[in-house]
Amino acid sequence: MAPAAASGGSTLPSGFSVFTTFPDLLFIFEFVFGGLVWILVAASRVPIPLIQGWVMFVSVFCFVATTALLILYMINAHGGETSWVTLDAAYNCVAALLYLSASVLEALATILTRDGYTYKQYHENISAVVFSYVATLLYVIHAIFSLIRWKSS
Repeated sequence: MAPAAASGGSTLPSGFSVFTTFPDLLFIFEFVFGGLVWILVAASRVPIPLIQGWVMFVSVFCFVATTALLILYMINAHGGETSWVTLDAAYNCVAALLYLSASVLEALATILTRDGYTYKQYHENISAVVFSYVATLLYVIHAIFSLIRWKSS
């Protein structure tokens, strides 16, 4: 099953082949960078609660949903059904859009509050912006390859 998923086939991996197939390997990096965004925003000052509340919602939602999908793929909950390929493509597209909106808003919040922060707090927010854009890029790449897999199914 792993070679078909790696070559753009229509099947989803199961078991530990999730860690060896592309784009499903991106789950790990999405998990790491999404967790970093979550930690950095939670640890920073919150001068604009509405904006940073949205960033926290997106990062926690995507962190939990990515973890759930990774576990479901590992235990072969999809059973090879093509409806899971559609779910995978839809989730990654939605996550990419959500993370793009969160990244732009976090960058805006960081720019607007530049003067009111100490050096350390400002750099925490800059790090959150950078990791948020990296997570966005990962979800976009995952969405593109999931859509390719969906189209071929």
